Amino acid sequence: MIPGIVVALSCVLMPAAAATKAFPFDYEQVDFPNGLRLITIPTDYPNVVALYIVVQAGSRNEVEPGKSGFAHLFEHMMFRGTKEYPPEKYEAVLKAAGAASNAYTTDDHTAYHTTFSKEDFETILRMEADRFQNLHYSEDVFRTEALAVLGEYNKNAANPISKLYEVLRDTAFDRHTYKHTTMGFLKDIQDMPNQYRYSLEFFDRYYRPEYTTIIVAGDVHKEEVRRLVEKYWGAWKRGSYRPQIPEEPPQKGPREAHVPWPSPTLPWLAVAFKGPAYSDTEKDLAALDLLAFAGFAESSELYQKLVIREQKVDYLEAENPDRLDPYLFTVWARIKNVADVNYVRDQILATLDSFRKAPVPPSRLEAVKNHLRYRFALSLDSSESIAATVARYVALRRTPETINRLYDVYARITPEDVQAAAARYLTESRRTIVTLKGTER
Repeated sequence: MIPGIVVALSCVLMPAAAATKAFPFDYEQVDFPNGLRLITIPTDYPNVVALYIVVQAGSRNEVEPGKSGFAHLFEHMMFRGTKEYPPEKYEAVLKAAGAASNAYTTDDHTAYHTTFSKEDFETILRMEADRFQNLHYSEDVFRTEALAVLGEYNKNAANPISKLYEVLRDTAFDRHTYKHTTMGFLKDIQDMPNQYRYSLEFFDRYYRPEYTTIIVAGDVHKEEVRRLVEKYWGAWKRGSYRPQIPEEPPQKGPREAHVPWPSPTLPWLAVAFKGPAYSDTEKDLAALDLLAFAGFAESSELYQKLVIREQKVDYLEAENPDRLDPYLFTVWARIKNVADVNYVRDQILATLDSFRKAPVPPSRLEAVKNHLRYRFALSLDSSESIAATVARYVALRRTPETINRLYDVYARITPEDVQAAAARYLTESRRTIVTLKGTER
């Protein structure tokens, strides 16, 4: 063991156990004294390494009024370089390595990811350590990037789905920072070029080792990965900031909103309910995950009715996203004829009501469980996809083991659990419905 490193967990799966684990890979989890966490996942895919760096700062962390959108802004700013690696040099190193690099921002985290050949691992790791610890940009560069974010918002605003999603969140939430999307409120983005000093403060708060997890998956040796991370990231200084995320008060009645779209488009419908936060121990979130698939997937009765037989809808899906705090269970539908919007809404509500009134058939529930587990297993088909999957869960519980715990909860869900979750969360008092309709063609 390298001095100064604490090995928190080494999960080595024996052949007998591998069949029962949803995440069937040997991994090592290491905590450094500064709070940085490293997760190394050796795989059988030769020569390729996927590096994901997860910062537990998303739009949820934007707690000050007038300062939404900064987590997403830093997805951009982190590519503006350092004194040692200005943008041109950074790009040249990636190009020479044949590396694919990008980033994304969510409500709960921001992730930076690069895939490359294993011989370039130290070079890439050193360069990433430099930008996380020594990001440097002028006020002029900041203003330029802030204006680029405004351009991105305007581009997204031309998409009716983006606008529907924005209005849904703004209508459903009152105090919690999930009220705004990862892009932020328009008025805040418009003012963003004036917030250079605040941008430095945001970076200083959240781009710290205690908020960061490094995931390395691929053709690597755990000991060498550990050594190099200690070499380049071990001196990174821990911070002290802890955000106070505002708690959402209970919703007291149903809410509705309508988005008039200024050009021809098919109407959209979103039927949402305040749901539970992510949990890998409690049953409610897992039960609603299973309900979403049982009630609204392509194999469901409602999908077959609305999409296949009646052909009134060309898109139907329910989602129950994993979030650190209570979020939204939402059914989305795109409807072919504006005259059918109320009919489709009533069919969705009737389907949800059926889950409250009676348990889902055991055979249907087991089929859904098997399908979700099989689909998850098939998705882990490369080092990059393994690292990407782990990144999403690390943002929630900072360990891949949460995947196994979650799928263990799925396995324990009964028809009565699904009914109880529906009765608890899919109620009128927790409901928000938003419609979007365009002009007549």
